[in-house]
Amino acid sequence: MHTREEKMKAFGRLLDVMDDLREKCPWDAKQTNESLRPNTIEETYELCDALLKNDVPNIQKELGDVLLHVVFYAKIGSEKGQFDIADVCNTLCDKLIFRHPHVYGDAVAKTAGDVIKSWEQIKLKEKDGNKTVLSGVPESLPSLIKAYRIQDKARNVGFDWEKREEVWDKVREELDELEAELERENNHERQTEEFGDFIFSIINAGRFYHLNPDNALEMTNQKFIRRFNYVEQKAHEMNVALQDMTLSQMDALWNEAKQLEREG
Repeated sequence: MHTREEKMKAFGRLLDVMDDLREKCPWDAKQTNESLRPNTIEETYELCDALLKNDVPNIQKELGDVLLHVVFYAKIGSEKGQFDIADVCNTLCDKLIFRHPHVYGDAVAKTAGDVIKSWEQIKLKEKDGNKTVLSGVPESLPSLIKAYRIQDKARNVGFDWEKREEVWDKVREELDELEAELERENNHERQTEEFGDFIFSIINAGRFYHLNPDNALEMTNQKFIRRFNYVEQKAHEMNVALQDMTLSQMDALWNEAKQLEREG
């Protein structure tokens, strides 16, 4: 691993490269916060993919891409006289120090759970912090992640089930309400609402077992893709179009794919 001096030198090199690109590259010179935003979202998801796959070379690469965007936004802010990368770093450090009184103050935290419980109250005390507990959840978060964060923040201030078993009663209650509404078949808006309630309760149940819904669902997405690709590949080898296969034929190939995964 590199020394502290080497790390600082590398970061300084990145800032120099950013300055050069902003001045000399036509594409980089014309970028704005608005034009970069879609790319930032894409780069963040690419990093998340690499993290989920534990693809170390790509984690390193994608971290660099995300870091580039951080530096780019700071460069634009500097040009506008709003802030620069030093302001970004110092603001972050100030926030971290304020939120860790057990490290930089007299507070005591023996476990990670102790730290988490104190964070929401600390955030409410910050000068520019959250005005309410749930205001810290970004509106633009994907719904699945947002539900998890909402529940987690509510838990941090004591609004939660006391026992794991209790949350399953809520899941069953929401499933019953969903099934009853679907049987009526006359109110799509109400059915959608009940479906959302059921999904929210399942996410809540998973949280009690420290299961992240977004990670879990993405793992299932990737598993489905692998198995369906196997079915499609085998159908191609058999010179049969998927739409011409029976469900039982596709199920047989699907089960083959499952068995191969288990053996692998």
